[in-house]
Amino acid sequence: MKEFPRIETERLILSQLKEEDLPLVVEYLQSKIFSDLTSNIPSPYTVDDAKFWLNNSQQAFESGSGFTFAIRNQNDQIIGAIGLHDRGDDKAELGYWLGASFWNKGYITEAAKAIIDFGFNELNLNKIYATHLLHNPASGKVLEKIGMEKEALLKQHLKKNGEYFDIPMYSVFKNKD
Repeated sequence: MKEFPRIETERLILSQLKEEDLPLVVEYLQSKIFSDLTSNIPSPYTVDDAKFWLNNSQQAFESGSGFTFAIRNQNDQIIGAIGLHDRGDDKAELGYWLGASFWNKGYITEAAKAIIDFGFNELNLNKIYATHLLHNPASGKVLEKIGMEKEALLKQHLKKNGEYFDIPMYSVFKNKD
């Protein structure tokens, strides 16, 4: 099996998710705000949810369809996660979350810039895109900071808890012309 990449930025280490990370993941994702602000994090978040996520992440890596990186501080402790998931036609979707006590420190911006470089330079992607819920404008600001532009508003694109949501889609291209 090929080795999972490790990327170091100025303040962070992006590396493979590990079983030992799961207790902290469950602790971070207990806050209902993660379920409120994301399309795919359940509330309450359980150990089984974390194991399912870890297993899916490992399968995606092994099949070449996705890379889920643990975002770690300099002490090698997980503080969040970021990933690229192949959607075919040389494009991938960017997704991320960060423990609430680490918000507003620029960590996601720093990690996302590194992951975009990885996607274009190592995976040879042409397009990387991301979406967010409209009631999470902070996520849209991050996407703009990393060079993405709003491409579309996808009407009633997401169904969550029986309700339909419009979601903006942002993208960045390898060749910007």
